Amino acid sequence: MYRRFGKIKQNKMIAIIRIHGQAEIDFGVNETLKRLHIYRKYGCTLVDEKNKITQGMLHKVESYVAFGNIEDKTIKELVTKRGETLNGKRIPEKDIDKVISEIKKGEWKIKKFFRLSPPIGGFRKSTKLQTPKGILGKHEDINKLIMRML
Repeated sequence: MYRRFGKIKQNKMIAIIRIHGQAEIDFGVNETLKRLHIYRKYGCTLVDEKNKITQGMLHKVESYVAFGNIEDKTIKELVTKRGETLNGKRIPEKDIDKVISEIKKGEWKIKKFFRLSPPIGGFRKSTKLQTPKGILGKHEDINKLIMRML
């Protein structure tokens, strides 16, 4: 977040979904996934697009995850359906807008990951290849994938 001409500009968010399971993963890659708060298969997290450290982490794990820019309405659906407070409870409807604005500022008051299910209708592409032939790597249609996984 930075201030410019009196307005607060919010950065875009990147959604990261872990596609590869826990078996046969290099120690360094596994440690990077833990630092991104993606512990299990089909776990999802949101990171800031401008952060150089997370960009480097994404480069290291891009053959294990699917990621892309996420829209605001998808963030709202994600927080509404799969968001949890720090003690594991669901987020009340009245607090959802406040939670979303805090996430965009980088202040997480909820768990930093979302547990998703496998996509309805299955994956359209291979889960072992990178884009364009597979599901791994950077995606333009990550919002559709997330909506199918909710």
